[in-house]
Amino acid sequence: MSLTLRTALVAAAACAVGLAIAFVDSRPTWDDTGISAAALFAAGAAFGYLGRSRPWLWALLIGVWIPVLEIRGPGGAAALLALIFAFAGAACGSLIGRARPLDQGVGNRR
Repeated sequence: MSLTLRTALVAAAACAVGLAIAFVDSRPTWDDTGISAAALFAAGAAFGYLGRSRPWLWALLIGVWIPVLEIRGPGGAAALLALIFAFAGAACGSLIGRARPLDQGVGNRR
């Protein structure tokens, strides 16, 4: 698989995950910001680990959807905090990924 195709597929997956989190977060019956923040952090960390050369891109693709959907709502600019959790997760995932490459899994001991 070429690098650009892989990047496009990971970008599409990051958008889908971010949209799913934003959809759940924007429901009127959803009132648990902590779970949304944890989901953004975890998703950012996972994509940061997989695409460790571009953590900023994965964080943006995951975290931008909550502000897009909720900036005009009662929370206003507080929705921008979603980006902080996504960026923090992506940075952590990228750092862990750089410290432990993908090819050094449990079964690949030398």
